[in-house]
Amino acid sequence: MSWIMNREPYDSPDAALLRREYYDEVASRWYGRPATAEEIEEGLTDDGADRLRPPLGDFVVGRHDGVAGACGGILLCETAPVIDGTAPATAELTRVYVRPDLRGTGGGAALLTTLETAARRLGARRVALDTRHDLVEARALYARNGYREIEAYAQRPYAERWFAKEL
Repeated sequence: MSWIMNREPYDSPDAALLRREYYDEVASRWYGRPATAEEIEEGLTDDGADRLRPPLGDFVVGRHDGVAGACGGILLCETAPVIDGTAPATAELTRVYVRPDLRGTGGGAALLTTLETAARRLGARRVALDTRHDLVEARALYARNGYREIEAYAQRPYAERWFAKEL
Protein backbone atom coordinates (compact mmCIF):
# COMPACT_ATOMS: atom_id res chain seq x y z
CA MET A 1 0.00 0.00 0.00
CA SER A 2 1.37 3.38 -0.93
CA TRP A 3 0.63 7.08 -0.83
CA ILE A 4 0.77 9.43 -3.81
CA MET A 5 0.63 13.17 -3.12
CA ASN A 6 -0.41 15.63 -5.82
CA ARG A 7 -1.12 19.33 -6.05
CA GLU A 8 -4.83 19.80 -6.57
CA PRO A 9 -7.29 22.69 -6.47
CA TYR A 10 -8.70 23.19 -2.96
CA ASP A 11 -12.22 22.88 -4.40
CA SER A 12 -11.82 19.71 -6.48
CA PRO A 13 -14.37 17.04 -5.48
CA ASP A 14 -11.84 15.02 -3.45
CA ALA A 15 -10.29 18.11 -1.84
CA ALA A 16 -13.71 19.51 -0.92
CA LEU A 17 -14.74 16.20 0.66
CA LEU A 18 -11.51 15.97 2.68
CA ARG A 19 -11.80 19.60 3.83
CA ARG A 20 -15.37 18.85 4.98
CA GLU A 21 -14.15 15.78 6.92
CA TYR A 22 -11.38 17.90 8.45
CA TYR A 23 -13.87 20.50 9.70
CA ASP A 24 -16.19 17.77 10.95
CA GLU A 25 -13.40 16.22 13.02
CA VAL A 26 -11.97 19.43 14.48
CA ALA A 27 -15.42 20.87 15.27
CA SER A 28 -16.61 17.60 16.83
CA ARG A 29 -13.56 17.45 19.06
CA TRP A 30 -13.96 21.11 20.02
CA TYR A 31 -17.62 20.72 20.97
CA GLY A 32 -17.18 17.27 22.52
CA ARG A 33 -20.04 15.92 20.38
CA PRO A 34 -20.69 15.32 16.68
CA ALA A 35 -20.62 18.59 14.76
CA THR A 36 -23.83 19.62 13.07
CA ALA A 37 -24.05 20.20 9.33
CA GLU A 38 -24.47 23.91 10.07
CA GLU A 39 -21.26 24.02 12.16
CA ILE A 40 -19.31 22.29 9.40
CA GLU A 41 -20.70 24.69 6.79
CA GLU A 42 -19.79 27.63 9.03
CA GLY A 43 -16.20 26.37 9.18
CA LEU A 44 -16.04 26.06 5.40
CA THR A 45 -17.65 29.42 4.66
CA ASP A 46 -15.12 32.11 3.87
CA ASP A 47 -12.32 30.02 5.41
CA GLY A 48 -9.69 31.49 3.09
CA ALA A 49 -9.08 28.23 1.21
CA ASP A 50 -9.36 30.17 -2.05
CA ARG A 51 -5.89 31.61 -1.29
CA LEU A 52 -4.36 28.10 -1.35
CA ARG A 53 -3.11 28.41 -4.92
CA PRO A 54 -0.04 29.94 -6.53
CA PRO A 55 1.43 32.47 -6.15
CA LEU A 56 0.43 32.69 -2.46
CA GLY A 57 -0.18 29.07 -1.62
CA ASP A 58 -0.90 25.54 -2.72
CA PHE A 59 -3.10 22.58 -1.82
CA VAL A 60 -2.25 18.88 -1.83
CA VAL A 61 -4.41 15.76 -1.85
CA GLY A 62 -2.92 12.42 -0.88
CA ARG A 63 -4.26 9.16 -2.22
CA HIS A 64 -3.67 5.83 -0.52
CA ASP A 65 -3.94 3.04 -3.07
CA GLY A 66 -5.80 5.44 -5.32
CA VAL A 67 -8.35 6.63 -2.74
CA ALA A 68 -8.25 10.22 -1.47
CA GLY A 69 -7.30 10.06 2.21
CA ALA A 70 -5.26 13.13 3.16
CA CYS A 71 -5.04 16.83 2.39
CA GLY A 72 -3.23 19.96 3.42
CA GLY A 73 -2.49 23.49 2.37
CA ILE A 74 0.46 25.84 2.47
CA LEU A 75 0.15 29.64 2.46
CA LEU A 76 2.77 32.37 2.48
CA CYS A 77 2.44 34.41 5.66
CA GLU A 78 1.54 37.96 4.74
CA THR A 79 3.16 39.41 7.84
CA ALA A 80 6.35 37.36 7.63
CA PRO A 81 9.63 39.13 6.95
CA VAL A 82 10.79 39.29 3.35
CA ILE A 83 14.09 37.60 2.43
CA ASP A 84 16.18 39.12 -0.36
CA GLY A 85 13.19 41.23 -1.39
CA THR A 86 11.52 38.26 -3.09
CA ALA A 87 9.15 36.35 -0.82
CA PRO A 88 8.02 36.04 2.76
CA ALA A 89 10.40 33.94 4.80
CA THR A 90 7.60 31.87 6.33
CA ALA A 91 4.80 29.76 4.93
CA GLU A 92 2.03 28.36 7.09
CA LEU A 93 0.62 24.84 7.09
CA THR A 94 -3.16 24.70 7.20
CA ARG A 95 -5.95 22.13 6.98
CA VAL A 96 -3.57 19.20 7.45
CA TYR A 97 -5.73 16.10 7.64
CA VAL A 98 -5.37 12.34 7.31
CA ARG A 99 -8.47 10.19 7.55
CA PRO A 100 -8.51 8.39 10.92
CA ASP A 101 -8.51 4.91 9.38
CA LEU A 102 -5.33 5.79 7.43
CA ARG A 103 -3.35 7.30 10.29
CA GLY A 104 -0.15 5.41 10.98
CA THR A 105 0.34 4.44 7.32
CA GLY A 106 2.88 7.15 6.47
CA GLY A 107 0.44 9.56 4.87
CA GLY A 108 1.03 12.37 7.34
CA ALA A 109 4.80 12.36 6.84
CA ALA A 110 4.41 12.15 3.05
CA LEU A 111 1.93 15.03 3.14
CA LEU A 112 4.27 17.21 5.21
CA THR A 113 7.19 16.50 2.87
CA THR A 114 5.09 17.49 -0.14
CA LEU A 115 3.83 20.66 1.55
CA GLU A 116 7.38 21.61 2.57
CA THR A 117 8.46 21.20 -1.07
CA ALA A 118 5.55 23.44 -2.09
CA ALA A 119 6.64 26.03 0.50
CA ARG A 120 10.17 26.05 -0.96
CA ARG A 121 8.71 26.43 -4.46
CA LEU A 122 6.80 29.48 -3.18
CA GLY A 123 10.06 30.91 -1.82
CA ALA A 124 9.64 30.19 1.89
CA ARG A 125 12.52 29.17 4.11
CA ARG A 126 10.49 28.29 7.18
CA VAL A 127 7.16 26.55 7.80
CA ALA A 128 4.98 27.40 10.79
CA LEU A 129 1.57 26.30 12.03
CA ASP A 130 -0.87 26.55 14.87
CA THR A 131 -2.96 23.78 16.34
CA ARG A 132 -4.95 22.90 19.45
CA HIS A 133 -4.12 20.98 22.62
CA ASP A 134 -6.66 18.26 21.84
CA LEU A 135 -5.29 17.47 18.36
CA VAL A 136 -2.68 15.14 19.83
CA GLU A 137 -2.20 13.11 16.64
CA ALA A 138 -1.31 16.27 14.72
CA ARG A 139 1.07 17.47 17.40
CA ALA A 140 2.83 14.08 17.43
CA LEU A 141 3.09 14.11 13.63
CA TYR A 142 4.72 17.54 13.65
CA ALA A 143 7.18 16.59 16.39
CA ARG A 144 8.17 13.36 14.58
CA ASN A 145 8.86 15.36 11.45
CA GLY A 146 11.19 17.98 12.89
CA TYR A 147 8.77 20.71 13.94
CA ARG A 148 9.56 22.40 17.23
CA GLU A 149 7.16 24.19 19.50
CA ILE A 150 7.56 27.97 19.34
CA GLU A 151 6.01 31.08 20.88
CA ALA A 152 2.68 32.22 19.47
CA TYR A 153 3.16 34.09 16.19
CA ALA A 154 -0.52 34.94 15.66
CA GLN A 155 -3.62 35.17 17.81
CA ARG A 156 -6.57 33.27 16.36
CA PRO A 157 -9.59 31.50 17.75
CA TYR A 158 -8.77 27.88 18.57
CA ALA A 159 -4.97 28.32 18.26
CA GLU A 160 -3.33 26.97 21.41
CA ARG A 161 0.05 25.57 20.25
CA TRP A 162 2.49 26.80 17.61
CA PHE A 163 5.22 24.90 15.76
CA ALA A 164 7.86 25.73 13.15
CA LYS A 165 10.54 24.09 11.05
CA GLU A 166 13.40 25.60 9.10
CA LEU A 167 13.51 24.33 5.52
